[in-house]
This record gives sequence, structure tokens and C-alpha cells, in this order.
Amino acid sequence: MVASDLDRTLIYSAAALDLEVPDAQAPRLLCVEVYQGKPLSYLTETAAGLLAELATVADFVPATTRTREQFGRIHLPGPPPRYAVCANGGHLLVDGRTDPDWQRTVSRALGAASAGLAEVRAHLVATADPAWLLKERVAEDLFAYLVVERSLLPLEWVQELTDWADQRGWGVSLQGRKLYVVPRPLTKSAAVAEVARRTDAPRVFSAGDALLDADLLLAADQGWRPGHGELAAAQWSAPHVSALAQRGVAAGEEIVRQFRKAVDAVGTGAAGRVGDGVADA
Repeated sequence: MVASDLDRTLIYSAAALDLEVPDAQAPRLLCVEVYQGKPLSYLTETAAGLLAELATVADFVPATTRTREQFGRIHLPGPPPRYAVCANGGHLLVDGRTDPDWQRTVSRALGAASAGLAEVRAHLVATADPAWLLKERVAEDLFAYLVVERSLLPLEWVQELTDWADQRGWGVSLQGRKLYVVPRPLTKSAAVAEVARRTDAPRVFSAGDALLDADLLLAADQGWRPGHGELAAAQWSAPHVSALAQRGVAAGEEIVRQFRKAVDAVGTGAAGRVGDGVADA
């Protein structure tokens, strides 16, 4: 099974493409998301072909912090995935529909281990500065996030928020212009583990770029992170997670290529423990 983050891992906005070649040598891109009538997210055509092939030989599970509505705008190449993880693990989609049993499991976990969303949201509204705050949002009644002017956002404020949230069982992740505040029991890895249980997956491979993806990477047999993002900035590492040199959309292409190699290795019985032989991050 392949479980991967989407934004800035497999798909990229125009601002995040990070093309480091002359324009004439830039790869052909495929748009996979349109928002308000305008193209929003891309991957390379090579990555698109590899992803379509991957979906025919493995269970591909998108694992995103996006809400269900936001995820619904994405049209990846290949057959629609049977399973998808949305809202950072808050919703497990099965054939496009929310699984009610998983929702109940999540509700019990949140009620037992972290402060309420209302308290967190009130703190954000009270402490955020209008000078850099663009939008304040709640996602699926599960977590909160801010859209900020990144160049004006004080890192001291982010650290203070991180400390405050940690005492209440929440975590903070800054990804591009979005600052997420998410309850710690709400994880992609828990939802992916449920999918692995249901599908009896012999191996799980994963990829991600943000702190919210760390649990997903740690729970996998083998993982990859791109050369950009929160994890790269923090020089985050794990023995079975490879740190790629590629950045931007080129990293997305390389991640899909590595997924296919790993799946093929399992199919030929060449893997042993899947992480063996992979350079440590």
C-alpha cells in the first residue's frame, strides 16, 4: 500500500513548483486541480504517468490535511482511489464516502486527549495580528488554520503558539501560507493503519513534507521526504526515511518513481525488510 501526502509532496501550486531549469527545459505539467475557474495544482506529466501505473499495482491512498471538499477538487491520474484520508485523519473515505465507524473512533479519541476546538480557535483569534492574518478557518469542525502573509509572520508568535498548543494536546504546522493547529490524536498514520488492516497490506510506503506527515512516515515500512518543507528545514530524519535532494515538482516526480520501485521490489520478493539498503535521511 502507498499512502502519500498530496500538497507539496505529490502536487504543487504554481508558486511551489520550484523549477530550477531554464524555461525551455521545464517539464510538461498536468493540472490536477481547478479552483474558482483557475488552474491551481500540478504534477509533471511523467509523474502523472507513473502514478497511473502505480495505482494498477498497489493500493494508492491519498493522505491529506485537506477537507473533503478541498480534496474533491483534485483529479489525479489513474483510477479513483478506493480509500482516501482527509482532514489529517479525521475522515476516512471509502469509495468517496465518509466511513461512519472511523468518524466515531476519531470522536472518542479527540474527546479523551485534547482541549476543545473552541478554546483553540478563541486563542488564535485573540492573538493573531491583522497585519499578517489573511483568513481564519475551521476545517471539518476538527481543527483550525490561518492563512497568513508569510513574510510578515513573526516566528516568535509561532513558537509561543506552539508552546501554548502543546500544553493542551495540540500541534502546530506552518506550511506555505497556512498555519495549522491540529489536535495530536488526529493523525494520518492512524487512518492509514486502519486502511492497511482492512486491505491486509503486506508493506506500507509513504511520503510527506510537513511536520503533520512525520507520524505517517514513522509508521511506514519505508518513506521519502522531499528536499523542501518543514521536515527538510528541521533536518528531520528516521532510519527508514530517505531525504531526497530534489525540490518542488521534481521531488514529486521522484517520489512516485521511488514508490513504484519499492512496490515492484515487494512483488518480486526482493525487498526483505522494505527499508534495507535505503540511505538514511
